[in-house]
Amino acid sequence: MTQSRRSFLTLAAAAATPAFTRIAKADDYPSRPIHLVVQIPPGGSPDIVGRLMAQWLSDRLGQPVVVDNRAGASGNIGTEFALKAAPDGYTLLLAMSSNAINPSIYSDLHFNFMRDAAPVASISLIPLVMEVNPSVPAQTIPEFIAYAKANPGKINMASGGTGTPLHVAGELFKMMAGVNLTHVAYRGESSAMPDLLSGQMQVMFGVMPASLGYIRDGRVRALGVTSAKRQDVLPGVPAIAEFLPGYEASGWYGITVPSGTPPDIVARLNKEVNAAMVDPGMRKRLDDLGCGVFSGSPADFGKFIADETEKWAKVNKFANIKAE
Repeated sequence: MTQSRRSFLTLAAAAATPAFTRIAKADDYPSRPIHLVVQIPPGGSPDIVGRLMAQWLSDRLGQPVVVDNRAGASGNIGTEFALKAAPDGYTLLLAMSSNAINPSIYSDLHFNFMRDAAPVASISLIPLVMEVNPSVPAQTIPEFIAYAKANPGKINMASGGTGTPLHVAGELFKMMAGVNLTHVAYRGESSAMPDLLSGQMQVMFGVMPASLGYIRDGRVRALGVTSAKRQDVLPGVPAIAEFLPGYEASGWYGITVPSGTPPDIVARLNKEVNAAMVDPGMRKRLDDLGCGVFSGSPADFGKFIADETEKWAKVNKFANIKAE
């Protein structure tokens, strides 16, 4: 186990320390407004999830929770700002899958996520779907793998950008299936979809909610979902893991704070976020966004992030992914 992973898991476990051993107390927390840093501009799914959680926490904590959008550099600008804030529970970060992908892509980061972030609570997992243009003569994952092996480098794989979850999900597939697909990066999934529909691109690993309409209209063909199990919204579409055991690639959201934040505050925030995960209204809002509820302890979330960081480091090395 690397030192950064060990330190990260230690931080996560700290929230489970018995109350009588804790030095810092959270009896008066919060006594002023809290800022929730979101790594993307307003309007996207992460921003919507951030605002839902901000309102929920405002109601539960009795203080305003203000969303602070700090976009840029694939989320690194907002992440750095949040992690360099005072470790007092008044600056939270809406952590995302990019926080596990970026460390092995960017060599000039001014922070170490595994060292500088303390996990608080996971919120949701967002599965992707492997979809192809109908002109592709493959109806199943095994048929696509056989087709790709017969046409190495001739199949174009679109993504929403280098190092995005859509990209690395495809690279993980290439690595595990032993196929050679040509990656073409776009500025966002919405920019890539028209070329997939027209047939200029043959395959894409798309965010499921954004792809459902095209799948149901028959404009693209879904071959598999990237989650470990099948999804209720696409019951007839198998999980890729049914053919490539161990394959799993999902986007995710959660809450972290700067390392050194008092364990009582971490535990309080974890309790309130987890309360949202069992609230019927919140669960419906997340379901409508295509976000499956994903809750647990700070230690659970810490282990998940550590595992994700190690997995994507291997994939990024295999694919030689570098920051653009």
